[in-house]
Amino acid sequence: MSLPIALGLLVMMYPVLAKVRYDRLDTVTRDRRLLIPSLVLNWVVGPALMFALAWVFLPDLPEYRTGLIIVGLARCIAMVIIWNDLACGDREAAAVLVALNSVFQVLAFSALGWFYLGVLPGWLGLEQTAMNVSVWEITRSVLIFLGIPLLAGFLTRLLGEKAKGRTWYETKLIPRIGPFALYGLLFTIVVLFALQGDAITSKPLDVVRIALPLLAYFAVMWAGSMAVGRMAGLDHPGRPRWRSPPPETTSSWLSRSPSPPSAPPPARPSPESSAPSSRYRSSSAWSTSPSPPAASSLGPQRQPRRSQLRKVPPMSDSAPSVLFVCVHNAGRSQMAAAFLTRLSGGRVEVRSAGSAPADAVNPVAVRAMAERGIDLSEETPKVLTVEAVQASDVVVTMGCGDTCPVFPGKRYLDWSLDDPAGQGVEAVRPIRDEIERRVRALLAELLPASA
Repeated sequence: MSLPIALGLLVMMYPVLAKVRYDRLDTVTRDRRLLIPSLVLNWVVGPALMFALAWVFLPDLPEYRTGLIIVGLARCIAMVIIWNDLACGDREAAAVLVALNSVFQVLAFSALGWFYLGVLPGWLGLEQTAMNVSVWEITRSVLIFLGIPLLAGFLTRLLGEKAKGRTWYETKLIPRIGPFALYGLLFTIVVLFALQGDAITSKPLDVVRIALPLLAYFAVMWAGSMAVGRMAGLDHPGRPRWRSPPPETTSSWLSRSPSPPSAPPPARPSPESSAPSSRYRSSSAWSTSPSPPAASSLGPQRQPRRSQLRKVPPMSDSAPSVLFVCVHNAGRSQMAAAFLTRLSGGRVEVRSAGSAPADAVNPVAVRAMAERGIDLSEETPKVLTVEAVQASDVVVTMGCGDTCPVFPGKRYLDWSLDDPAGQGVEAVRPIRDEIERRVRALLAELLPASA
């Protein structure tokens, strides 16, 4: 591997792995609905599918056919990280699945190569080939291209949060280092194709013949992963199902594509593995398309004046979606989201976020809502993102309107409410009741029949 490509891959992976919340990885590792389909798709379905496609499309080209089969055995540990992040997949799920597939790659790659190049062709009466691969070479690649950026990302979050807290880390540091993932991606793609330029231009027919099975592999694995994710009931945190790609952004990126061989075919795929997802208690959702490069930060060019918050574009015809935003996402927005979730009976997609989220929901707000039979004890504050606003029909701000980005086609409301922070339950009850009153009025507008 050339040094420029290696550096490009490391630069590309580091910012994404720095975004992972490592304290939440245990919830992914306990989710069998996520892990089992991932392993089956990657290590049973994927290799078998690529073997079949290689023989169907390249029966007369043994070198390309063998290379394609080997590509189908190699799970990607680099590109998948960035593709998953661009597709708004679950970062924690992606980190766990990539690590898990890396371990399987070290253990199973040689055995699978022996089976699909030597044993299975012999059973079927086809031409047999051999493959000698050093386990150490595979292990070294995994340690370099997963271990280094993973360790760097983990230490960045650990030391950054310890020094200045999670709010500073996610609202100040991450937006600064985030764009480097795209810089690394573009640099890597340019260098890869530059190094393969002669092969691409001198053998265009070979390029097309290699591209066809890769495209077929992509289509089958992507659609299959999406279908498996739906059947397994996997959800994506933070976006409404009704808007979206089906459950499984991470899943589909991970399982749909293998990693390139050392001399990659020009028509090379990218990610691999399977299944993103985690439960989001108030709502679950999916984004329809990758966000623009600057979507990870709320840049000053997107910050509206308060006078802009009253512009009301038309709603969509689909089930409505509401985003509640306050400063810390620890009191007002959490209570509003909980009320709308209960009162709508699932007919409205509900999310909440904060411009500077706290570490936990205000315990007084939890107590006040418990008096109404609503449990907020397991909710966690979430950071406000451009993507969350883009995915919502109605955005309700509660004291942080100047930090909420404005997009066409959204309805903006600004509810002036006292902040429950630092107040006793007696002072919070009137705030809670006023929030409920406004939520009921909003629900009557969103779903007139419910009035």
